[in-house]
Amino acid sequence: MTARELDAAGVHDPALRAAYTRCRELNSRHGRTYFLATRLLTPRQRPAVHALYGFARWADDIVDDLDPALSPEQRARALAELEEDLRGALRTGRGGHPVIAALVDTAARYAIDPAHFGDFMRSMGMDLHTTEYPTLDDLRVYMHGSAAVIGLQVLPVLDTVAPREEAAPHAAALGVAFQLTNFLRDVGEDLDRGRIYLPLDRLAAHGVDRDLLLWCRRTGRTDARVRAALRELCETTRGVYREAEPGIAMLHPVSRPCVRTAFVLYRAILDRIEAAGYAVLHRRAVVPRRRRAAVALGGLAGVAASRARGAVSGDLPRVPGRPRNPARKQEEAPRTRKRDAQRGGVLS
Repeated sequence: MTARELDAAGVHDPALRAAYTRCRELNSRHGRTYFLATRLLTPRQRPAVHALYGFARWADDIVDDLDPALSPEQRARALAELEEDLRGALRTGRGGHPVIAALVDTAARYAIDPAHFGDFMRSMGMDLHTTEYPTLDDLRVYMHGSAAVIGLQVLPVLDTVAPREEAAPHAAALGVAFQLTNFLRDVGEDLDRGRIYLPLDRLAAHGVDRDLLLWCRRTGRTDARVRAALRELCETTRGVYREAEPGIAMLHPVSRPCVRTAFVLYRAILDRIEAAGYAVLHRRAVVPRRRRAAVALGGLAGVAASRARGAVSGDLPRVPGRPRNPARKQEEAPRTRKRDAQRGGVLS
């Protein structure tokens, strides 16, 4: 985390600055697409996003660590301790661990609903004992806490030009679309952990079960039945992206290039899966570096344009804790929405 980003975010306490830096390091190690897209946010927004995603990565590591020396009981105990520490920190406003300290500070600055963190921890707990999901509805229960609430947590940081309650369902859908994409990309790695995050009834409709998936993983071959099932699930995931896309136009203009970049790059993983003939059981589908760079450059152009307009109009995200001028908000909101509608609402 740079001093410029922390200064812009109003984080001046040395311990908190170190905490946010720790979260940024977690994020940079785990998610190339997320981290790249985060660079397109304003410096003020980046520490908060790193805190939210950094905490999610940390909790996920507890349940996904492949170290055979860790028993299920040890993982459950570590997750329970984390949840207890988080609950206490949200109640008191202070966290002992750096990652929790940064998360609690972000939650307070942006008035993020604490229930979102409780929902997230419940889904993490499911990973300790649930290894498969009979239907898509069952999987959606898990994804509400593991993905949808991440979109809802980040939404106050991104800010909106539409009422937040209108943007919220789209933000939640985008989190789900990203996670479904991960499930399709990482199906082989998840099998190694004993889990299947693809709805069993959708697989069974094409004659696919756990044994067939394990055979494909072991032999490096892709059965026609598996290809058919994955094709259907890719189409389902594209439908969730379509649900999510209108929400990009509802975000503050300076936040759209970041979200649009993540949207385009993550959806492109589906293209790579399809181009590979759905052979994802033994290798991961990856968007080429050149493609990621091209999309990021487009995002940078959008950033420059939106910030230039904001510098002229004063239309920039507010600093956390600084109230808006209600009269100005009422005066400017219709004009902002009209301008965004005329431009199609999307920067790319």
